[in-house]
Order: sequence, then structure tokens, then C-alpha cells
Amino acid sequence: MPETGRGPRRPVGSTDVARLAGVSQKTVSRVINGEPNVRDNLRERVLQAARELGYRPNTAARALIKGRFHRIGVVTLGSTLYGPASTLVALERAARSTGYSLSIVCTLEGEPGGINAAIDSLIGQGVDGIVLSEPIDEGQDVAFDPDVPVVSFNQLPQPCADKGMFVGGDGVAAARVATEHLLSLGHPTVWHVAGPERWWVSRDRLAGWRKALAAAGVPEPPVLHGDWYPASGYAAGLELVAAGGVSAVFVANDDMAIGVMRALAEAGLRVPEDVSIVGFDDTPSAAYLVPPLTTIRGDFEGSAVRGLRLLVERIEGVTGTPVPQEPPIELIVRGSTAPPRESR
Repeated sequence: MPETGRGPRRPVGSTDVARLAGVSQKTVSRVINGEPNVRDNLRERVLQAARELGYRPNTAARALIKGRFHRIGVVTLGSTLYGPASTLVALERAARSTGYSLSIVCTLEGEPGGINAAIDSLIGQGVDGIVLSEPIDEGQDVAFDPDVPVVSFNQLPQPCADKGMFVGGDGVAAARVATEHLLSLGHPTVWHVAGPERWWVSRDRLAGWRKALAAAGVPEPPVLHGDWYPASGYAAGLELVAAGGVSAVFVANDDMAIGVMRALAEAGLRVPEDVSIVGFDDTPSAAYLVPPLTTIRGDFEGSAVRGLRLLVERIEGVTGTPVPQEPPIELIVRGSTAPPRESR
């Protein structure tokens, strides 16, 4: 069994066989399922690699050639964070009307080969399609080439970028809306507390913030980074207090915005009288903060419905249906934003 870099060894999967044999995962699947149209030399390479690694395919994988499982696999980050958790709940609700059940595999942030292992597990169980709700860029660690349709709520990994489907909101445009709201109030610039650098949504929101500042011709302050949790927002808030002269902040999620607001309050700065703040997600608590938080509303339910619809249509060979339209960006203006003090 291959080493994962830490913790117990994971079972050998078809991606390991493909890597050793120097072929695609689809070729491994064809060989294991006894399909024709595989060159003899490739078949032997795959079988030899499987013998060397001790690979034992799940019997469900063989059933793929006989019909559908009416089951969709979901790869998601094992996290209680609002975004991933809300997406998973929305997927479960949306699946009820499709006639397909969900099989869910959770990954751990920073786990070597985590997505590959999750895909192997789902293929072994038998699924007709896969939803990637994996929010982190795993870079070169992602090496799967599934032979079932794939839909992703974040950027598609390179191996399936050409045949997979992307469904999700425009995070860049949403971040521009949040930043432009603060600029329209008269703030000379907007600071940004970003999420972790490996998260796709963090990169999108950072890019949108930068585009808004560049379009307005205003200076770009240093970027502060957090980990999505309130404690990291609090730490970033202390840095903002130390920097001085900050009048507006776009925070990449609501939980970190809560931490920023706490740090500002401890320093004697009032929101929005001294500093305006915009968050992202519109968590259930955002409307009940003091003051209520201005934020971008996340469309988790809509993305889940659109994603599963596209995936089921691809599985069942349905063509010609209209492409689901992305909903408009919703900026929920509440009490945490106002013109800067000097303009009032």
C-alpha cells in the first residue's frame, strides 16, 4: 500500500495502478473490467502494475459495465465551516428529487493524495457520477482521470478539466461588488482580510478585490490572511488597528468579519462610524451582530440544484436542455457600512 505521508497507509487504488503503469485511470478501468479495444502491451502493463501493488478492485466497479447504480459520489472537505457544510446539506436536499442517492467521502485539508483516494473509494463503491465539492487546490497531488461524469463547485482539477463541468457563483465578480460598495460610499481605499491561499474561493475574492481597486485607481493596501475562523479575523483586526488610518475592510467571510469587529471594538473603534466592514456568505448570525453585517449572500442551494441537474443529464444522456443561469449577486446592505467620518 502506498504511503500517504502521515498516519495509516491507505488502500491501493486504481490511480496508483495508473501511475505505476503510466496509463490513464480509464485504461485501468477498461482492463480490470475486461473491456475490448485495449492494446495487449497496455493490458499487460496494467495487470503487472496491479500485481506489484497488490491491487484488488471492488466488485462494484465491475458492475459499471452492466448498468447504472443510481448513486452519485460526493468528494467534500471534512469541515464544519459554513461554506462546505452548507454546500453538503444543499446537495443532500437537491438529490432527493433526482432519484439518485449520495455516497459521501470527506477529505482532510493537507492530506496527501486525499482527493485521489476519495475518488478511488467512490469508484469502488459504484457511482454513476461524481460531485467535487473540494474547495482547496491540491496542485500536482490530483492525478485521477475518472470514467464517469464530473461536476465541480470549484475549479476543475487538470486531469478532468476538459470533460468535467463547473457550476458555481462568480466569486471574482461578487468580491468586486463588495469592494465597490465600500468605494461608492467615499472610502479612499479598502483593506482586505483574505482566506487561506490554497482555497479557490479565497483566490477569487482576492482577485475581485484587486480588480475593483485597480478600476477605481486607488492604492492597494497589504493583504492580510486568515483561516476562515473568527480567531484569525481577530488577529487580522489587531493588525488593522496597528496600521492606523483604516476606514473600510472587505473580509472574505462572515466568521472572520466577526473577529475583526471584536478587535476594532476593543481598540475603541466603532463600526461603521470609524470603520466600515463587508463580509461574505450571509451566515445566519450576520443579521444579528451589533451592528448587523453587510455581506454577500452565498447561493449554496442554487448551486447544488444546478450542479446535480447537469450531472444527472450527463449521466442519462439528455441533451439540448438550456444551461442553468447563474443567479444575480446579492449584496445584503445592513448596518456595518457607512460613508467615512470625514465625509459625514
